[in-house]
Amino acid sequence: MKNKITGINRTLFELETGILIFGAVCQIFVFLPEDKAGYSAGLWMGILLAAVSAVHMWWSLDRALDLGESQAVKRMGAHNVLRYCFIVAAFALIAISGIGNPLSAFLGIMSLKASAYMHFITRKISAKIYGEEIFPPKEEPVKEQDG
Repeated sequence: MKNKITGINRTLFELETGILIFGAVCQIFVFLPEDKAGYSAGLWMGILLAAVSAVHMWWSLDRALDLGESQAVKRMGAHNVLRYCFIVAAFALIAISGIGNPLSAFLGIMSLKASAYMHFITRKISAKIYGEEIFPPKEEPVKEQDG
Protein backbone atom coordinates (compact mmCIF):
# COMPACT_ATOMS: atom_id res chain seq x y z
CA MET A 1 0.00 0.00 0.00
CA LYS A 2 2.88 2.36 0.83
CA ASN A 3 4.29 1.91 -2.70
CA LYS A 4 0.92 2.80 -4.17
CA ILE A 5 0.62 5.93 -2.03
CA THR A 6 4.17 7.09 -2.68
CA GLY A 7 3.50 6.79 -6.42
CA ILE A 8 1.10 9.73 -6.06
CA ASN A 9 2.46 13.25 -6.32
CA ARG A 10 3.43 14.27 -2.78
CA THR A 11 1.77 17.70 -2.87
CA LEU A 12 -1.45 16.18 -4.21
CA PHE A 13 -1.33 13.55 -1.46
CA GLU A 14 -0.97 16.27 1.18
CA LEU A 15 -3.87 18.25 -0.29
CA GLU A 16 -6.13 15.18 -0.45
CA THR A 17 -5.17 14.21 3.11
CA GLY A 18 -6.11 17.68 4.35
CA ILE A 19 -9.45 17.47 2.52
CA LEU A 20 -10.27 14.18 4.26
CA ILE A 21 -9.19 15.47 7.69
CA PHE A 22 -11.36 18.56 7.27
CA GLY A 23 -14.29 16.38 6.20
CA ALA A 24 -13.89 14.14 9.24
CA VAL A 25 -13.81 17.13 11.60
CA CYS A 26 -16.88 18.68 9.96
CA GLN A 27 -18.71 15.33 10.14
CA ILE A 28 -18.63 15.60 13.94
CA PHE A 29 -20.72 18.78 13.76
CA VAL A 30 -23.17 17.32 11.22
CA PHE A 31 -24.87 15.49 14.08
CA LEU A 32 -26.14 18.78 15.55
CA PRO A 33 -28.93 19.72 13.06
CA GLU A 34 -32.17 17.77 12.63
CA ASP A 35 -31.53 16.71 9.01
CA LYS A 36 -28.40 14.70 9.75
CA ALA A 37 -28.58 12.62 6.57
CA GLY A 38 -29.03 15.63 4.27
CA TYR A 39 -26.22 17.59 5.86
CA SER A 40 -23.91 14.59 5.86
CA ALA A 41 -24.68 13.74 2.23
CA GLY A 42 -24.10 17.34 1.18
CA LEU A 43 -20.84 17.53 3.11
CA TRP A 44 -19.39 14.38 1.55
CA MET A 45 -20.55 15.36 -1.94
CA GLY A 46 -18.67 18.63 -1.41
CA ILE A 47 -15.64 16.72 -0.14
CA LEU A 48 -15.77 14.54 -3.25
CA LEU A 49 -16.00 17.65 -5.44
CA ALA A 50 -12.98 19.12 -3.64
CA ALA A 51 -10.97 15.92 -4.10
CA VAL A 52 -11.81 15.72 -7.80
CA SER A 53 -11.00 19.43 -8.18
CA ALA A 54 -7.62 18.92 -6.52
CA VAL A 55 -6.76 16.10 -8.93
CA HIS A 56 -7.91 18.22 -11.88
CA MET A 57 -5.79 21.16 -10.70
CA TRP A 58 -2.74 18.92 -10.38
CA TRP A 59 -3.36 17.34 -13.78
CA SER A 60 -3.91 20.64 -15.60
CA LEU A 61 -0.86 22.26 -13.95
CA ASP A 62 1.27 19.26 -14.85
CA ARG A 63 0.21 19.49 -18.49
CA ALA A 64 0.60 23.28 -18.64
CA LEU A 65 4.23 23.12 -17.49
CA ASP A 66 5.14 21.53 -20.83
CA LEU A 67 3.77 24.51 -22.78
CA GLY A 68 5.08 27.98 -23.51
CA GLU A 69 4.10 30.82 -21.21
CA SER A 70 1.24 32.28 -23.27
CA GLN A 71 -0.19 28.86 -24.12
CA ALA A 72 0.07 27.74 -20.49
CA VAL A 73 -1.85 30.79 -19.27
CA LYS A 74 -4.60 30.18 -21.83
CA ARG A 75 -4.79 26.46 -21.05
CA MET A 76 -4.90 27.03 -17.27
CA GLY A 77 -7.59 29.67 -17.69
CA ALA A 78 -9.68 27.28 -19.77
CA HIS A 79 -9.27 24.48 -17.22
CA ASN A 80 -10.16 26.84 -14.35
CA VAL A 81 -13.38 27.83 -16.10
CA LEU A 82 -14.15 24.18 -16.85
CA ARG A 83 -13.61 23.22 -13.19
CA TYR A 84 -15.76 26.09 -11.89
CA CYS A 85 -18.57 25.22 -14.32
CA PHE A 86 -18.45 21.62 -13.14
CA ILE A 87 -18.68 22.72 -9.50
CA VAL A 88 -21.58 25.09 -10.20
CA ALA A 89 -23.42 22.35 -12.12
CA ALA A 90 -22.86 19.92 -9.25
CA PHE A 91 -24.18 22.47 -6.73
CA ALA A 92 -27.23 23.08 -8.92
CA LEU A 93 -27.84 19.33 -9.12
CA ILE A 94 -27.53 18.99 -5.33
CA ALA A 95 -29.88 21.92 -4.73
CA ILE A 96 -32.51 20.84 -7.29
CA SER A 97 -32.50 17.14 -6.46
CA GLY A 98 -32.56 17.64 -2.70
CA ILE A 99 -30.11 14.74 -2.26
CA GLY A 100 -27.99 16.78 0.14
CA ASN A 101 -27.86 20.18 1.74
CA PRO A 102 -26.24 22.72 -0.62
CA LEU A 103 -24.72 24.70 2.27
CA SER A 104 -22.97 21.67 3.68
CA ALA A 105 -21.82 20.82 0.14
CA PHE A 106 -20.31 24.30 -0.04
CA LEU A 107 -18.56 23.62 3.26
CA GLY A 108 -17.21 20.42 1.72
CA ILE A 109 -15.82 22.17 -1.33
CA MET A 110 -14.21 24.74 0.96
CA SER A 111 -12.17 21.86 2.36
CA LEU A 112 -9.89 22.48 -0.62
CA LYS A 113 -9.00 25.87 0.83
CA ALA A 114 -8.87 24.59 4.41
CA SER A 115 -6.52 21.84 3.31
CA ALA A 116 -4.13 24.40 1.88
CA TYR A 117 -4.11 26.16 5.26
CA MET A 118 -3.53 22.84 7.08
CA HIS A 119 -0.33 22.28 5.15
CA PHE A 120 1.77 22.22 8.30
CA ILE A 121 -0.27 19.23 9.55
CA THR A 122 -0.43 17.31 6.30
CA ARG A 123 3.31 17.86 5.75
CA LYS A 124 4.01 15.85 8.95
CA ILE A 125 1.75 13.01 7.77
CA SER A 126 3.44 13.06 4.39
CA ALA A 127 6.90 12.96 5.97
CA LYS A 128 5.95 9.79 7.87
CA ILE A 129 4.81 8.07 4.68
CA TYR A 130 7.22 9.46 2.07
CA GLY A 131 10.15 10.16 4.36
CA GLU A 132 11.79 13.52 4.84
CA GLU A 133 12.33 15.60 1.74
CA ILE A 134 15.96 16.16 0.88
CA PHE A 135 16.46 19.45 -0.87
CA PRO A 136 19.52 20.18 -3.01
CA PRO A 137 22.00 22.64 -1.49
CA LYS A 138 21.03 26.26 -1.95
CA GLU A 139 23.13 28.01 -4.55
CA GLU A 140 24.69 31.31 -3.55
CA PRO A 141 23.91 34.25 -5.85
CA VAL A 142 26.80 35.46 -7.97
CA LYS A 143 28.02 38.88 -6.80
CA GLU A 144 28.92 41.49 -9.37
CA GLN A 145 32.42 42.88 -9.05
CA ASP A 146 33.09 46.61 -9.23
CA GLY A 147 35.63 48.04 -11.64
